[in-house]
Amino acid sequence: MRHEGALDFPARTRHYARRKGLPIMDKFTHLTGVAAPLPIINIDTDMIIPKQYLKTIKRTGLGSALFSEMRYNEDGTENPDFVLNKPAYRKSTIIIAGDNFGCGSSREHAPWALLDFGVRCVISTSFADIFYNNCFKNGILPIVVTPEQLKLLMDDAERGSNATISVDLESQTIKGPDGGTLHFDIDPSRKHTLLEGLDDIAQTMKEGAEISSYEQKISNARPWI
Repeated sequence: MRHEGALDFPARTRHYARRKGLPIMDKFTHLTGVAAPLPIINIDTDMIIPKQYLKTIKRTGLGSALFSEMRYNEDGTENPDFVLNKPAYRKSTIIIAGDNFGCGSSREHAPWALLDFGVRCVISTSFADIFYNNCFKNGILPIVVTPEQLKLLMDDAERGSNATISVDLESQTIKGPDGGTLHFDIDPSRKHTLLEGLDDIAQTMKEGAEISSYEQKISNARPWI
């Protein structure tokens, strides 16, 4: 069921600035915020953002459609039982989710919707490969933890807005509300892209001088091209 006007709502937070007409990804260094518990396995991309919202190519405006089939009733009103509609979790920036998050079709709208809502980090025991890769390209940190660690974090998240979780990418740690700290692993190159706020375009543009030099060399050697 389509929630009317979902694509017209302004983003709660903007994670993309514009410079020279190109989207610039925000850096991810440290995040402290409310974590929403979503103890459901196999949350697929159609649950994250249903297919009727895929017509747009804009990265903003999708936040209000995030998890729309769970967030809204058939008449378009909010489902008060869904976690993101509860007062304590309306401004969640972290999601603690069940196994195999982001499975299903390969739609980049899924991380777009999460980001537009304000989510910068998703923690689970596993992710679908394509969704996992798309997160890094859009400034979202997906963290893989053990089942035991997930249970601890889920328990912390269920405490509500008074129990915030802190994620530090530089030290690769997650700190709970009681001070307990968990360590997580991440590929060094992916870590670098998030710390520096580099999407694929930005990474390429960093090599601008070398690219220009090569183009000039080719132009001189093959002026007919």
